[in-house]
Amino acid sequence: MRIACITHVPFEGPGTIADWAQERGHRLVVVDAAKEKLPLPIEFDMLVTMGGPMSANDLGANPWLLGELELLAAAVEGERLVLGVCLGSQLLASALGGAVRSAAEAEIGWFPVTLTEAGRASAVFGDWPERFLAGHWHGDTFELPDGIPSAATSEVTPNQAFETAGGKVVGLQFHLEWTRHGLAALVSNCADELVEDGPHAWDAKRLLTDEGAYEDSRDLLFGLLDRMERLA
Repeated sequence: MRIACITHVPFEGPGTIADWAQERGHRLVVVDAAKEKLPLPIEFDMLVTMGGPMSANDLGANPWLLGELELLAAAVEGERLVLGVCLGSQLLASALGGAVRSAAEAEIGWFPVTLTEAGRASAVFGDWPERFLAGHWHGDTFELPDGIPSAATSEVTPNQAFETAGGKVVGLQFHLEWTRHGLAALVSNCADELVEDGPHAWDAKRLLTDEGAYEDSRDLLFGLLDRMERLA
C-alpha cells in the first residue's frame, strides 16, 4: 500500500505510524505541506496528516493549508483511506464540513479517553477498550458536521475521535503515535505552550519524566491501522 504522510513541522512526524508501515511492508512517503508539492489522490492509497502548532483556521499566515484542505476533501471523495491526527483531525473535520475553534482549555499530557456509544459500535474503534490512556497536546478542538457522531471523549474535550465512510476516514484528536524521542522534540520546540503544571496541562518536566502509555498506544494504533487497511 502507498501511504502519503503530510507533516506541518519537522518535529511532528509519523512516529509509530512509520513503524507500522515498515512492519506491514507498505511504502510511506513524508511530505512537508509548507515546503513541498502535495501528492495527488491517484498517487496514494492512504493519506495521513499529522499535527502542528498552527491553527487550522490560520489560512492567512499558512496559505498552504488551503491546498491541504482541498487534498483531504479529494481523498475522501476518491474513497482513499484517510487518517488525521491532532491538527490533522481538525483539518479533516473542516474538510468534511465541520468547524475548528479554540478549546475551553488546553489539554497537554497523558489523559484518559473514553469511547462513546458510536465509538463502541464502530468497525475501526470497537475492538479498543472502552477507556484508555492517550497523549494530548492541543489548544483547539473540532466540531463535527451533521451525521458524524463523536467516537471518543475526554474530561475537557467532547470530540476526541470520529470516523466516517464506513471507517475508511478517521480523525484522532489525541496522539497514539508518540515515541519518547518524538515527545522530547515536541517539548523542545513548543516549550512556550507549557505553563505551570495543572490538572489538564502538564509542564515540561512532567511530560518528559512520566512513563506515559507508549506501548499500549502503539498497540491501539496498530490495531486501528490494520482494521483500516482491510477496508481499502
